[in-house]
Amino acid sequence: MTQDANSKIKSHPLVDTTEPNLVEGTFPHSLPPLIHFEGPVIENIDGQPVEFDLLGVKDRDIHITDTTFRDGQQARPPYTIDQMVKIYDLMSRLSGPNGVIRQTEFFLYTKNDRETLERCRELGHKFPECTGWIRAVKGDFRLVKECGLKETGMLTSSSDYHIFDKLMFKSRKACMDSYCEVVDAAFEAGVRPRCHLEDITRADIEGFVLPFVDRLMKMSEGVPEELSVKIRLCDTMGFGLPFANVALPRSIPKLIYKLNQECGVPSDRLEWHGHNDFHKVSVNGTSSWLYGCDAVNATLFGFGERTGNPPMAGAIFDYIALKGDLCGIDTTAITELAEYMVSIGLPIPENYPFAGRAFNTTRAGIHAGGLRRNERIYNIFDTEKLLARPPRVAITDKSGTDGVVLWVNEFFGLKGIDRINKMRCAPLARWVIDQYEKEGRLTAISDQELEVQTEALMPAQWEKFKG
Repeated sequence: MTQDANSKIKSHPLVDTTEPNLVEGTFPHSLPPLIHFEGPVIENIDGQPVEFDLLGVKDRDIHITDTTFRDGQQARPPYTIDQMVKIYDLMSRLSGPNGVIRQTEFFLYTKNDRETLERCRELGHKFPECTGWIRAVKGDFRLVKECGLKETGMLTSSSDYHIFDKLMFKSRKACMDSYCEVVDAAFEAGVRPRCHLEDITRADIEGFVLPFVDRLMKMSEGVPEELSVKIRLCDTMGFGLPFANVALPRSIPKLIYKLNQECGVPSDRLEWHGHNDFHKVSVNGTSSWLYGCDAVNATLFGFGERTGNPPMAGAIFDYIALKGDLCGIDTTAITELAEYMVSIGLPIPENYPFAGRAFNTTRAGIHAGGLRRNERIYNIFDTEKLLARPPRVAITDKSGTDGVVLWVNEFFGLKGIDRINKMRCAPLARWVIDQYEKEGRLTAISDQELEVQTEALMPAQWEKFKG
C-alpha cells in the first residue's frame, strides 16, 4: 500500500445503539426508495470539465411519454380497438391529474388506427395527450391534419447506416434537405413536428446530427412556439451508456449536452427513446432526465421492438423516487394494467418487477421469517398500498414453518395481535414437510392445495375466519 493510500485510511468507531436506524429518509416504505444526490457530476466534454447539477431534476417538469400503441405494437399481434381504448383509459388513471404520462402516440394509416384514436379522444382525458406517428413523407401530414392532432412524430434517421444503406440517399445533404422539406410541410399544416433521430447512438454526431438540429432550430425561429420542433433521441439498438466520460456517440450525458447547450434545444423539447438490447433501458432513461432531457418515452411492461423499451412502471417509480412524492400518480393502476394485459394474452414473467405474479413472493423460509416479524425486512416498499399487492410466500421445501405461518395469516387476512402463531400452524407445516420428505415432491405447493389442507388440519381457525 502506498503512502498516499495510507493517508486516506480513517478510523470508524462503532456507533452503538439500542434502537434501529432504518434510514427512513431514504427508505420511507410508503414510497419507493428515494434518490438523493450529494452534489454535481463532472463530465469531460471537448477536453473541458462540465458540471451537471443533478439536484435540479426535482424542480424540473420531467415527465413520461408513451409508445405502447406504436413501438409496443411492433412486438406483438395488433391490439383490438376495444383493447387499446381500455389500456388508454387505465393509463390516464395511472398518469394522474398532473400529466406525469404526458403524451402517447398512434399510427394513423388504417381505418382501425383512426377509429382507435377517435374513441380514445372521446373519453375526454386531458392526459396522456394523443399524438401521431408518420413517415418523413409530406403527404402523410394530410392524415395528421384530418385527425385534428396538434403534434406528430416523424422518422428522421440519423446514422449513416440508415441514411445510406436503408434510405439510399446519395449524400447527407440530400437526406437533410428531404427531412427539412417534411418539417416545412408540418409547419404549413399547423402541426408540431417531433423529429425522431433514429439510431443516434451510432451516428456521426458532429458531422450530421448537430448540423441537422441546428437547421431545425433555425427553422423553428420562424414559427409560433407551439409549433417549434421537438427532438426525440432514439437509442434504436440500445448502444447508449449513462456513465461519465464515455465517448460519443454512445454517451447519454454528452448527447444531451450537445443538443441542449450547443444547439439550444430546450429541455422541454428533448425526449429519450431507448431499447433494452444491453439491459440498460431503464437506467438510460432515468439518466436522460438527470442530464437535461425532460421526457422519457416508455411502453407498458417494456414491450417494444426486439428487446423492448423503457418499462412504464420502472419510469413511474423512478419519477416518484426523484420527486419524493406521488404527484397525483395512481400506482395501483399498474396492477390493473398488468391483470388486463395478461387477460388478453400478453405474457408477463412471474418475477417481472412491480407486475409479475410473484414479484414480491418469497420462497425462502428465512426470508418468510423476516416478513413475519416485519414486512419491511423483505418487501421493497408498501406494495399493498402502492400496488394493491401484499407480500406473499410460496410454499416449498425451503419455506419452513415461518413460511407456512406467513401464508396462513395472509390467507386469513390477519394482522397484529390477531395473527396465528407457529404452534397452531404446526399441523399444516408438518404436512408440507411430509410432502417433500415422504412423498418425494419436487414442485411448489399451490394455494389451492394449501387451502384444502388448512380447512382439514386447522378446522377451528377455518371456522372462525372462513366459516
